[in-house]
Amino acid sequence: MTAKELVEKFELEVIAGPNLTVEIDGAYCGDLLSNVMARAEKSNLWLTVQGHQNVVAVALLVEISAVILVEGFEYDEQAIQKAEAKGVNLLKSSDKCYELAAKLAASGI
Repeated sequence: MTAKELVEKFELEVIAGPNLTVEIDGAYCGDLLSNVMARAEKSNLWLTVQGHQNVVAVALLVEISAVILVEGFEYDEQAIQKAEAKGVNLLKSSDKCYELAAKLAASGI
């Protein structure tokens, strides 16, 4: 599934989407940046409540396909600008992390 297909299927909001053609291979849920760096995998989705610019840096380091900010939290303006400049997809959902993760798992992600 591509990030664009994910956005359409789960009605996600695109905050920064410079490359929605990337493929998604799995997902990681977590808010501790060091855990994401150690355990998330290339092409994963990353579900988090963190919306600051360090999220973009970690997404770049791990080569995350897209970050999904859950529970209606907002991204900082600096994070959005950095994501656009660096090519990181930032998405948003009002779902709780568990609810969205369950939907993703049921769809085979």
